[in-house]
Amino acid sequence: MYRSLTGTPRDVVLLVGRLLLAYIMVMHAWKKINAGLFDTAAVFAKYGIPIAIAAASFTIVVELVFSASVALGCRMVVPAGFMTFVMAGAIWFVHGKNGLFMADNGWALVGTIICATLALAVAGPGRFSLDAVLAERAERRIAQTRAIPRQVISV
Repeated sequence: MYRSLTGTPRDVVLLVGRLLLAYIMVMHAWKKINAGLFDTAAVFAKYGIPIAIAAASFTIVVELVFSASVALGCRMVVPAGFMTFVMAGAIWFVHGKNGLFMADNGWALVGTIICATLALAVAGPGRFSLDAVLAERAERRIAQTRAIPRQVISV
């Protein structure tokens, strides 16, 4: 019978996975930033991506916001949706026609990024995340509120 990781080992694996994926995506964004927005848009246009300047801008922002969100483990579901959309576009316009393998500019890396993104979105960021810290604070506040006796005000 298969048993999945629980507790601290699971949280450590989620943290390492989040940080690795965030690093990969921030480097993708950095490559586009370093090339310059207009040169990146020109490459997007070469691949037939519509409204290339807007698509390039959108892609850079999504990659940066997603990277920060995943690294911190904060509010990952919406950025994960946008990242999946961007990576699906990369498969559709650039990598899909080249087969699977990266040596042929195929879609293996992009597909792996989609899988990792979706897995983290479903699993959640784990205990070592900003979401967990914020949830713990909220729970403490609620517990403190319930512990305060209510005063009856008479008129």
